[in-house]
Amino acid sequence: MSVRNVRVGIECPDRMTRSVRMNKSISRLLLVAALSVGMAGEPALAQTTAKPTIILVHGAWVTGNGWRPVHDQLVRDGYRVVIAQHPLTSFQADVTAVQRILALQTGPVVLVGHCYGGAVVTHAGNDPKVKALVYIAAHAPDEGETPIGNDRKFVNPASHAGKDVRRSSDGFLTFDPTMYREDYAADLDPVTARFEADAQVPTALSVFETPAGHPAWKDKPSWYMVAGRDRILSPELERMYARRAHSSTVEVAGASHSVYQSHPVEVAALIEKAAGAVAQGP
Repeated sequence: MSVRNVRVGIECPDRMTRSVRMNKSISRLLLVAALSVGMAGEPALAQTTAKPTIILVHGAWVTGNGWRPVHDQLVRDGYRVVIAQHPLTSFQADVTAVQRILALQTGPVVLVGHCYGGAVVTHAGNDPKVKALVYIAAHAPDEGETPIGNDRKFVNPASHAGKDVRRSSDGFLTFDPTMYREDYAADLDPVTARFEADAQVPTALSVFETPAGHPAWKDKPSWYMVAGRDRILSPELERMYARRAHSSTVEVAGASHSVYQSHPVEVAALIEKAAGAVAQGP
């Protein structure tokens, strides 16, 4: 073997070594770059928001089952939803039932009330876990006001002035089943309205006569949906409540008092606006 061939044989391993070292250096650079990209992405992941829990509070004469269409829409959109089943036997009993549910929550809450349920959330909403209130064709009384007193101030020209309501000897109210759909649920299908009329829960007259305490809407943001063809609450009363509370307001022009059932997509959308406004950051 010549000297030249020996030199080549010696120099080739050096080139290979340098090539391996260069490849390792490139690999390290690529690894560092990949880690840097991953670390840069961490703050974005940390900033994802935590959705609040939604608690739905029903009104007079019904149960929480009527919230099913809204519940299902919110669950599909990734929210945890709890439905209050308060007894309608007294205002304090109803507030206590909602407070019992609030006590079980570990994060922020959006509290939603329909009809008389609005009076309940106005009081229960003072809980520090409640970050927003949503009123769906609901009472939102100020301190000292009563739902029945406000109804009398804003007489609904479309109502039957109590002729559709019966009073028991112990002070509980029920709807005349033959008038339930016309007055309470005009935009529900007849089968659903008939079932609700037959399944209604007698409601203590006293719940409408109990003066409100400090209203949560004075301290917390609120959203309000006006039912344009409501025959239970006057739409003008609903608009007054919304204006006074400085609520973000939407109106469903042709909706009955059962707007939470007949327009669940719109109701869920309003609730999600409230939830998005108060969602927690990192």
